[in-house]
Amino acid sequence: MAILEVKNLKKIYTTRFGGNQVEALRNVNFSAEEGEYTAIMGESGSGKTTLLNILAALDKPTKGTVWLDGKDMSKIRETELSTFRRENLGFVFQEFNLLDTFSIKDNIFLPLVLSGKGYKEMEYRLAPIAEKLGITAILEKYPYEVSGGQKQRAAVARALITNPKLILADEPTGALDSKSTDELLELFSAVNEEGQTILMVTHSIKAASHAKRVLFIKDGEVFHQIYRGNNTRQQMYEKISNALTVLAGGGATE
Repeated sequence: MAILEVKNLKKIYTTRFGGNQVEALRNVNFSAEEGEYTAIMGESGSGKTTLLNILAALDKPTKGTVWLDGKDMSKIRETELSTFRRENLGFVFQEFNLLDTFSIKDNIFLPLVLSGKGYKEMEYRLAPIAEKLGITAILEKYPYEVSGGQKQRAAVARALITNPKLILADEPTGALDSKSTDELLELFSAVNEEGQTILMVTHSIKAASHAKRVLFIKDGEVFHQIYRGNNTRQQMYEKISNALTVLAGGGATE
């Protein structure tokens, strides 16, 4: 069953001066099954960030619809959007977005606090997630006291603790060193194997090669896609690299 359906999505921005119109998304159509791990790639300006903002209910499309778990997101009232995001979406950003004045534990608890959950339930939810992510020992520390990789693990814990329908990851390895990148990607794969649906925007071929499907956006449209199938990560890496080369050259993919 498709947990996410994107239909005929179009987004036009009017520039602040001169009133010129910029078509960021032209006609985007795709769906994501429950438990799928999808990466979205494309050159700068291809519409990836615009698409992610619409999926996150941070922006509204000019035309088209986004359905999450059978609900048309365009029909959600403005006053209910924050609650909808907290209850259905988990976010992992490139820059972690942790509050330095909060401990790692309190950063992870934040979406549950905003949802009015009790402390006992928050502790109950956190324990298995912290153990799985290997961050139990740093929960009482502050973000400035831990490494970039540990910060990103905390951000993943914050995304998971609400049991979201969908995790949206925006360049999650962009601020990490090679070792932390490898660890985070293995973590994403493990979380996905347990049934978590993930949609990740990335420039990294290595990151995308961990996904089960890669969508390529060009000029505001889904131009091509690759399914993992029985391919190894190395084979997936090569296929993605070849597709990006062809797309950059303006040619047609196979």
